[in-house]
Amino acid sequence: MIKQTIVAAFSALVASAAFAADGTPASTDAQMIKQGEYLSRAGDCIACHTASGGKPFAGGLGIDSPLGMIYSTNITPDKETGIGNYSYEDFDRAVRHGVAKDGHSLYPAMPYTAYAKVTPEDVKALYAYFMHGVEPVKQENKDTDIVWPMSMRWPLTVWRWMFAPDVATAPVTVNTSGADKQALLRGQYLVEGLGHCSTCHTPRGVALQEKALTDADGSAFLSGGVVEGWLAKNLRGDATDGLGAWSKEDITAFLKSGRNGHSAAFGGMAQVVEESTQHLTDDDLNAIAVYLKSLPPVNKDATKPLAYDESVANALRTGKDKSDGAMAFLNNCAACHRSTGKGYTETFPQLALSSTVNSADPASLIHIVLKGAQMPGTASAPTAYAMPGFDWRMTDKEVADVVSFVRSSWGNKGAAVSASDVAKVRKDIGAAPQPVRAQ
Repeated sequence: MIKQTIVAAFSALVASAAFAADGTPASTDAQMIKQGEYLSRAGDCIACHTASGGKPFAGGLGIDSPLGMIYSTNITPDKETGIGNYSYEDFDRAVRHGVAKDGHSLYPAMPYTAYAKVTPEDVKALYAYFMHGVEPVKQENKDTDIVWPMSMRWPLTVWRWMFAPDVATAPVTVNTSGADKQALLRGQYLVEGLGHCSTCHTPRGVALQEKALTDADGSAFLSGGVVEGWLAKNLRGDATDGLGAWSKEDITAFLKSGRNGHSAAFGGMAQVVEESTQHLTDDDLNAIAVYLKSLPPVNKDATKPLAYDESVANALRTGKDKSDGAMAFLNNCAACHRSTGKGYTETFPQLALSSTVNSADPASLIHIVLKGAQMPGTASAPTAYAMPGFDWRMTDKEVADVVSFVRSSWGNKGAAVSASDVAKVRKDIGAAPQPVRAQ
């Protein structure tokens, strides 16, 4: 009995060690696995590595790139088709360096340029989770649809040398003081690193590289970018098209529930909220908000918020505005968004003074009118309100009329949209052909 007790105690001591001397996980430490699961949520790994209707993390999701379709890989611990044979070092090289186990460079569809900022301690927790907290799935990876010679991998090695940052050895630091210092540091770490917000919200250069990976690289960082026909909005301090008019509480509410008094999540951001940000702690959501509110505007003159103008609402109410855009709005949009453009708080988003409506690029607004959109269903706001698409019932001119009307009403200052602008978006997103009107 004594011998058995000693053996059991020794086994427990060995099992309690999270890592061996070489940094490789030596046990299924429950706390580390739980931490890794949380970090995987922060990184939204499931979004890209799970195909529609597929098993979690088994890959196969098509990611449309300018070069062709790239399919995400199986990152379950299956030893034949997944990463079950990856050592910690192999895992770290893939996540933070963009190099697969066999040595080939990964496409930057895998955001290793952001994950380079993740600390080794967090990478170890992620490794523990994917090795011991994820169900292995035997599913072969799919080759890309990129044709030769663009499919050659060696140029990606050059791309990494040119654009990938050095990997982190310690948490980020900034020169600041005050009560929000720790929140600012944590927010910067999440936004620049695991959250990889710049992957979508930063414009890209001719080599498809992000024009800035941090705020220190310039104001292009988080200034907005187009992804799969959606405008990933400006997250900087601009009042018209950024977050200048949003409070920290507005940002945390949006990330927690997918909606706030200004807007609602749609497109890819709806999935980010549903799969990732709603699961973060309130402290981490506040930290993200603190950091985003610290970013100055792209346009230093764009700090004054737009002012609401009642003239259009009055003209619609009294029937004085009979323009094509106004009539299209009344017939298709006013029931939900109201003639005031103010919508219904956290149900049907307001169009008046909306940063999405006032963005220089109208891609998202056109996209929503054509194909519709749905809010995420979250724990704090479970009803997933949806807007139908109008691609089948509105011509390019009619869509252009109503979008132009919305962008110039209630105090909005967006430029007009043409039928050719709508035609391009219709084609790019695979919307239904425009209806044919009887002559």
